[in-house]
Amino acid sequence: MPVHYLILLSRQGKVRLAKWFTTLSPKEKAKIIKDVTQLVLSRRTRMCNFLEYKGGYFPRTNPLSPTRPRTDRSLFLLDSKVVYRRYASLFFIAGCASTDNELITLEIVHRYVEQMDKYYGNVCELDIIFNFQKAYFILDELLIAGEMQETSKKNVLRCISQQDSLEDMEVEDDVVTKIM
Repeated sequence: MPVHYLILLSRQGKVRLAKWFTTLSPKEKAKIIKDVTQLVLSRRTRMCNFLEYKGGYFPRTNPLSPTRPRTDRSLFLLDSKVVYRRYASLFFIAGCASTDNELITLEIVHRYVEQMDKYYGNVCELDIIFNFQKAYFILDELLIAGEMQETSKKNVLRCISQQDSLEDMEVEDDVVTKIM
């Protein structure tokens, strides 16, 4: 049940964060972002959070071994689903295969928002704009290759706090070496 991509989009249509878990060319990524932005922003608030999307390009699998991608790097057009949810002024948009469970994908998005809320303390769009590297770090702790890696909220927060303390130690070391 891999997530193909996760995009954070403002109400004005600006991409605030984009993480791709499949290899696509910049042209294909731009097409998906444009299409998904138009689909999501044109919907009313009371409409369903799941959409069918028929424009995503994803790696073709080897017919002899469906778990291994083909070596010729060919891509094919895949019917996929777009799962989104609006939190405050941001849309959290995830793309997944049409056979995947939308509710699990929605729960992954919600888990990501919960983790950012705990780290930032009521996360807002400006937190993500000015501290985007932490938003990516939290996402990397939750998902690897589009699959849920860590389900424990405490473990994710512990890893983030350890990373913060390491960064603080590096800053202190830099200050000490500049003084000497």
